[in-house]
Amino acid sequence: MADWIYILNPNKDTLDGEPSDKETMLRLAEEEPALELWLSRRNRMKTGDRLWFFFTHPESAVAAVAEVDEEPWDDPEDPDVPYLVGATLLTAATRALYRVPVSRDELGLGQVRSVQTVKPQALPVLLKRAGL
Repeated sequence: MADWIYILNPNKDTLDGEPSDKETMLRLAEEEPALELWLSRRNRMKTGDRLWFFFTHPESAVAAVAEVDEEPWDDPEDPDVPYLVGATLLTAATRALYRVPVSRDELGLGQVRSVQTVKPQALPVLLKRAGL
């Protein structure tokens, strides 16, 4: 199993037309936890991997987590979207992270990219904060 940071900028990104902020993510975790997310690269994601959602604004922090349901796939119907990945938000863990997010400093994040692996030293903090 691998752990990935998935970057969301609430000022630019949307989730089915809704703002990609931590409030929307918490509501989705409680009401509609299944997601299809855009990826610029296939990466090496596998079923069972975790996606930790890092929100860039207003507070730079991880405040939600999901489990990958299936490996990324091509979207031949939309040439602007290279890959999609199916994931399900983990409701209890997302609630815990919503209450006490993991800050950028705690993650040791340098340059922010759309998707990157979690640094080994950050994983224990994420797991503990999420109650996993």
